[in-house]
Amino acid sequence: MRARIYKEPKTATQSGQANTHEWVLEYGQTQPRQQDPLMGWTGSRDTRSQVRLRFPNRETAVAYAERHAVPYDLELPVARVRKPKLYADNFRYDRVQNWTH
Repeated sequence: MRARIYKEPKTATQSGQANTHEWVLEYGQTQPRQQDPLMGWTGSRDTRSQVRLRFPNRETAVAYAERHAVPYDLELPVARVRKPKLYADNFRYDRVQNWTH
């Protein structure tokens, strides 16, 4: 069972950077999921796959995994390049797209 250490991306419904500053250690799944014959719910006896540990930085998460002898995969976040946009660009005369109201 390998753990995964990553930095959570922002959700699609928010425009800010809230809840994206922490690192998460998430355990992998060791047993396959099974369907309950009575209710039809999907579940597993593996309770570690439900655990998500949050850390303030990457070094703390890696130190925790090494201290507890948990093999892990480290996923570094992709750097985003933001291009500043100007409101005045909507009204430029050499605009490529058609302007509509």
